[in-house]
Amino acid sequence: MSATLNTRPTAGLHGSPALRVHAKAAGPEALELILEDRATAPLPAGACLIEVAAAGVNPSDVKATLGLMPKAVWPRTPGRDYAGTVVDGPAQLLGKRVWGSGGELGITRDGTHARHLVVDAADVREVPAGMALREAGAVGVPFVTAHTGLTEAGGVKPGMTVLVLGGNGKVGQAATQLATMAGAKVIGVERTAEPYRGHANGPVTLIGADAGDVAEQVLALTGGHGADIVYNTVGSPYFDAANRALAHGGTQIFIATIERVVPFDILAFYRARHRYVGVDTLALDSGDCAAVLDALKPGFESGALRPFPVPDDHVFALRDAAAAYRAVLSGTRERVVLDPSLD
Repeated sequence: MSATLNTRPTAGLHGSPALRVHAKAAGPEALELILEDRATAPLPAGACLIEVAAAGVNPSDVKATLGLMPKAVWPRTPGRDYAGTVVDGPAQLLGKRVWGSGGELGITRDGTHARHLVVDAADVREVPAGMALREAGAVGVPFVTAHTGLTEAGGVKPGMTVLVLGGNGKVGQAATQLATMAGAKVIGVERTAEPYRGHANGPVTLIGADAGDVAEQVLALTGGHGADIVYNTVGSPYFDAANRALAHGGTQIFIATIERVVPFDILAFYRARHRYVGVDTLALDSGDCAAVLDALKPGFESGALRPFPVPDDHVFALRDAAAAYRAVLSGTRERVVLDPSLD
């Protein structure tokens, strides 16, 4: 991706810098990010103004700028995740360090890749004690996705086996943290065997898909029982193996795919009493995500959950957003964050 970024200050305004995407790009090479000075308008009733300190750059943010999200509006400011300080709004929120995320942010309304963000005061939450704003701004989408999937699958119980396909991805790591916090044993899968890279509260075994049939490896590791929950962050490439690795009555969670159509053995599905759960966090607005962050906060404050480290070389000013987007599209394993204070 060789996206360009043009700095185009808007004369006569006394607002704040924000990334703008004015139209769907023909492809990654044609994506143009514009840095504009946006006017500050009076706050709507019930809203607050947040000075953004950190805004995560998610793969979905980049895809949205390429027109891959059907509900996206143009022009707009991208970005779904944020952490910062309330600088205007209800008196009880002024000066509070807050964080959030939302499926509407950066898609159907202006998002977080900007110096300031306006959101409903009811949808902001205080950052967990002891968490840096840089890390808080990178928690949103991966942890909201992981928590939503596991919750809709019926929750994780002690003694369960959870199979995480794409175990070293950020959603995979978040799911692993949550599953091990609940007392489950986790088996992660990557294309080749490698160490698990994230935090966990219990045993994590990471296997390579190149070492043999994934389902057979999982069944061998579980004494033939299989996985009670499969969190499939990849989709179609692992669909068949995941079905064969599922325990009787198990659930497979989907958040993405490569191929949209896959062979499906209906008889095997209902005989094994399997269930499928689909997760689309774009359908979760800022209020929905705030409720998830409420549920996650105790875990972060106790240390059972940990935010992703954000290396210094993965923190970018808004003026360098093109490089940040390129890093995400190239598949970096680290979390990428925009820090508007660097401009």
